[in-house]
Amino acid sequence: MLGLAGDSGSGKATIAAGLVAALGADRAAVVSMDDYHRHDRAEQRDLPETALHPDANYIEIADQHVELLAAGHPVLKPTYDHHTGTLGRPVVAEPREFLVVEGLLALCSPRARACYAAAVYLDTPESLRRRWKLERDTSERGYREEEDHDELDRREPDAEAFVRTQRAHADIVVRFAPVPERGESLDHPLSATILLRPTIAQPNLVGILTDEHKEAIELTLGRDEYGKPADILHVYASAPSALAREVAAGVWAQLGGTEAVPESLGTLRSGSRSPTLALVQLLLVYQLIQAAQA
Repeated sequence: MLGLAGDSGSGKATIAAGLVAALGADRAAVVSMDDYHRHDRAEQRDLPETALHPDANYIEIADQHVELLAAGHPVLKPTYDHHTGTLGRPVVAEPREFLVVEGLLALCSPRARACYAAAVYLDTPESLRRRWKLERDTSERGYREEEDHDELDRREPDAEAFVRTQRAHADIVVRFAPVPERGESLDHPLSATILLRPTIAQPNLVGILTDEHKEAIELTLGRDEYGKPADILHVYASAPSALAREVAAGVWAQLGGTEAVPESLGTLRSGSRSPTLALVQLLLVYQLIQAAQA
């Protein structure tokens, strides 16, 4: 079980869908923590707290369901329709060999975190996250542009207090962002910086990366925001994709993969493919498969 948290529009659903596609829908599934909202969208507008506040969610029920699923038991879980902003009928969620628990508050509870083989936080820069959220909400969720801007501003205090604080609980922190030193901007394919904390076993990248890979991927030793040592992986989108594929093949080989790296990795909502996203998703697939093998 992998926990995946981040603010609205940070890319959680895209990453989770790629993991399920790579592992197979018969073996993997996604559990959305957003289904545990207490209120529908219309009700939430009139309340002092936003959907990002723990009090606006059934956290204790979500914790219980995560624990039951981790133990191999099905649950009858609530549903929330992001397209209409309404609460739906409960549905049965079946346990799978691999489960991705994603949501605004997926890492907020110690009970849920205790069930995860790996905890991941998407630390998307605010300018990019707002851009992604605006594009998604106006095209898919029925928001007007000015309405979405107002909602982002209203959510900001709760995002700072309850969502971004989850970064401290993550084993892996992923930040998609352009690298200005390489001439990249938000209009270019995005690079990624991945913080790999030693709280869980990480793939042996030292044994894979060579000097010729530095144009595409660099591994350095650094520190997190608390001054604790961590590996930092820089994945450059401007590099030749062949180099990224070599690294991906090396990680896949560590898992005993005899076939090619799954082509579904790196698929964006538009249907195009990002080698940067593919490598991020592969690192998360590594954590799930390694946990199952252990």
